[in-house]
Amino acid sequence: MGLDQGRRSIGARRNPDSADAILDAAEAVLVEAGYSGFSIEAVARRARAGKPTIYRWWPSKAALLFDVYQRLKRVDHPDTGNLEDDLVGFLKSLFSHWRETSSGSIFRSLIAEAQSDATVAAVLAEYTKGRHAHTGQMIERAKARGEVAADVDSTLVADLVASFAWTHLLTNRLDEDETTLRKTVGYVVKGIAPPASSPPAIWQRSRRRRIVG
Repeated sequence: MGLDQGRRSIGARRNPDSADAILDAAEAVLVEAGYSGFSIEAVARRARAGKPTIYRWWPSKAALLFDVYQRLKRVDHPDTGNLEDDLVGFLKSLFSHWRETSSGSIFRSLIAEAQSDATVAAVLAEYTKGRHAHTGQMIERAKARGEVAADVDSTLVADLVASFAWTHLLTNRLDEDETTLRKTVGYVVKGIAPPASSPPAIWQRSRRRRIVG
């Protein structure tokens, strides 16, 4: 849908109809040309909008792409009353979304471009803060239920979960089964130290050697 006379830009504040038309055009360009063929010029032609209007609302290609990505994103943030189930459900939904839609390739490309483009890196960092806040809410709810220690840094835990997800996205391993996801979440939630009642394995081996000797 083009930008008609009744939906002109109203300055720095976005006209919702015009913004939707531009985002519609951006999605269409991505579908037809892929990430490599995506450009502000192509979006402007498709939306019949002026490039200055697009740049007024989205200062860079990356900013527009992130808005397209967020518009496409449909990921669950479960609230089951159990932290492990919440995080497993979130990862299953995220992996499925990345795998079954164009969002995975868009986000993978943005991460790659951020390595050499400071503007993209800044947009990615800002986006990450917001997304980690959503994951952090799961940790905060678990704190309130007494599942997680009060001094646990929710943002750091969200980083650990995101690191696992991003590694699988970048290496195209988005088909992990629920058993693997649950094991991963279990390591995050419970840690990898042995139970307090069990002495370290190296201590047990040393003790056995002394008895045998």
